[in-house]
Amino acid sequence: MSLPELTYAEWRPTKDTFHLYLQQVGKLKLAYTQPQNHWWNVTFTVDVRGLTSGRMQTEDIGFDVSFDLIDHALVARTDRGGVGSFSLHDGLSVAAFNEQLFALLERLGLDVSITPKPFGVPTTTAFAEDVEHASYDAAAVAQFSEVLAWSDWTFREFAGWFCGKTSPVHLFWHGLDLAVTRFSGRRAPASTGVDGVTAEAYTHEAISFGFWPGDEETPAASFYSYTAPEPKELAERGLAGGARWVERGAGHLALLPYDDVRTASDPRKLLLAFLQSAYDAGTAAAGWPADELRSSWCPPAVPTT
Repeated sequence: MSLPELTYAEWRPTKDTFHLYLQQVGKLKLAYTQPQNHWWNVTFTVDVRGLTSGRMQTEDIGFDVSFDLIDHALVARTDRGGVGSFSLHDGLSVAAFNEQLFALLERLGLDVSITPKPFGVPTTTAFAEDVEHASYDAAAVAQFSEVLAWSDWTFREFAGWFCGKTSPVHLFWHGLDLAVTRFSGRRAPASTGVDGVTAEAYTHEAISFGFWPGDEETPAASFYSYTAPEPKELAERGLAGGARWVERGAGHLALLPYDDVRTASDPRKLLLAFLQSAYDAGTAAAGWPADELRSSWCPPAVPTT
């Protein structure tokens, strides 16, 4: 299949607005799901029409909320048979989205609330007051959804090559990144000087892989990997497909630009080779028992070009 372009500078206003829409539903997940290790309960999953929250629960009503990125609508459903939606369109501010979301949920019999401010993004304006972010380019969102769907399916294939503890393939509304994470099975050293969210995320040794659509620090949409805690000499190890190690924060990321994958003769082959090379780099540097963690579905060798 032919993958679409996804240029950060061109769709950034829409990305920023859509991200803030997602955060509001993500905060519903935080409030109305059972806690799971590494915050897995708060994430979205890719479905055939966009992104879905999966099941949430008040005291007596189960419900879910989905972003239908084909018809460009927010859809909410309950286990009582209730269904409602409203349109996602250019000019729909974050404040208007907030008003319509909670009005819809109230009509469905749901008495719910969230912490009403963004998390982990430059914007600090309360959702109900944010009239600045109001861009929604439906074509750009559809392209983003197409990239997520393709990446999700490829990550799922890669996830099958591993038989240890692994996360679902899911989207974190904090960073707007689609991710899958593998674990060695060993506890990580106790974190010091980090917030509670980060401490819970990294209780165990992990190698994470993902896709994000770009941000101010790394504007190009990219596939990434990192190893946590980062072992010595990780960034000296080779990566497939022309990927490179870059410094970000206190550590290093393996980065493969999305455009390199999109324009490759075989995008799937290139992405899988990159993911495997980043995993091999992490396991070798951190001393993971890679042979014991290899699934019977894992190919005997992955091409490096």
